[in-house]
Amino acid sequence: MKPTPCCVRQAVVADAPSLAEIYNQALAERSATFETEPRSSAERSDWIASRGERHPILVAESAGEVVGWTSISPYRARACYDGVGEFSVYVDRRFRGAGVGKRLLVALIDEARRIGYWKLVSRVFASNQASRALCTACGFREVGIYEKHGKLDGRWVDCVIVERIIEENLWD
Repeated sequence: MKPTPCCVRQAVVADAPSLAEIYNQALAERSATFETEPRSSAERSDWIASRGERHPILVAESAGEVVGWTSISPYRARACYDGVGEFSVYVDRRFRGAGVGKRLLVALIDEARRIGYWKLVSRVFASNQASRALCTACGFREVGIYEKHGKLDGRWVDCVIVERIIEENLWD
């Protein structure tokens, strides 16, 4: 049985090697990102250091090891979208199916609520059934499909658009 994470916390620069390794697993699997260039620890370190409170990165730990991460990135530059964040979730392949993704995404929703987001959105490869199920389990709805959204290894990939409204942060 895969152990579940003991805690979810804010990422720190020292987590950079783990974040790079986990992201690079997904990159190699070609099931969750259009990126094709592996991330380095140095790049992830700079990324973590550049984030402010408005764009958190959370990590899940198990026995002191980072086993997954999630983040909120800006959705669009226009002020009218300040309350909309685009999220990502990546889990170490050894811990998939053990509830790590759900713990991370629930914690991210809580953090988004705390800092004033009214909506979280993302795009999920249509073929990525595990990520789609995770989003559904965390209250996201599928609102459409971007057909042929990008090419990966010479093939077109469709993406499902997901969103979750954070009702408490809506205003009239």
